[in-house]
Formats: sequence, C-alpha cells, structure tokens
Amino acid sequence: MDGAAPRRAVGYRTVSRAVSRPAHRSARVGVPHNGGVLEMSREEFEDLVSQALDRIPPELTRLMDNVAVFVEDEPPPEEPELLGLYEGTPLTERGEWYAGVLPDRISVYMGPTLRMCAREGGDREAVVEEVEITVVHEIAHHFGIDDERLHALGYA
Repeated sequence: MDGAAPRRAVGYRTVSRAVSRPAHRSARVGVPHNGGVLEMSREEFEDLVSQALDRIPPELTRLMDNVAVFVEDEPPPEEPELLGLYEGTPLTERGEWYAGVLPDRISVYMGPTLRMCAREGGDREAVVEEVEITVVHEIAHHFGIDDERLHALGYA
C-alpha cells in the first residue's frame, strides 16, 4: 500500500470489520495542545465510530444500502482539515440503472478530528461528540441531505 494508512471498515452491509496494521506504524496518535497531549489509539477511535454508527436509529440503518464506513488516518492532502467524506450515489438519486456497483464509501478521518478537538481544548468527550456529528453528517449525505440542510440542523 505504499505507506498508506491501514483501513478498517466499521460499517454496514458488505464489509468486514477486520483490519491489519503494519508493524512499523504507531498505534497511538498524539496531538499537542496547550502544553498537553490528546492521545487516542487507532482502535479507540475506530470504536468511537462504531459506537456512533450503533446510535443511528434502526429505522434508518435498515434503509442504508450498499455503503461501507472506514476510518482513515488522514484525508487527501488537498483537504487537510476534512473530518469526513461521503463518496457515492445518494439513495435519492439511485434509479433502475443502480445495480452491480461498488459500495458507497464514508470515510472518517482520525488526524484532523483529534487536532481540531485539541485546538479547541477538548478532551475525549469532545472527540466522542465530534465523531458522532461527523458520522451523522456523512450518513445524511447517503440519504441525499445536502450541506445547507445539515448546517441548518446543526450537523455542520
């Protein structure tokens, strides 16, 4: 994988939760802030994403279709502060043509989330809250809800 971050699918339908980590990668990410450090292991962060997914009401998760959720260390270099990303065809835009396609992809980025929470003087609870907001935000895109509506609902 050319030094790329290991990927772990933590989500719904079609994807396993297994992950392998290269031996040379650190298992913890530390983010300095105000003389302290906000640290969280990759496994802890993945568990927060899983917990956020588990808090989505079952009525909604039953409607989710052909989507996988991944935890990534960092976003693409051109968007270093991106906390999450939805890539795919929203449910509202799928038609008869939608068959035999790869799953939509939701990525939640650990590095920017920890850095943002550290900058704002947050602790583990701030990370829990931000992960939940990010997961809901990206799942909303899967349902066809745009950023303008999400901002109005407080999921910016």
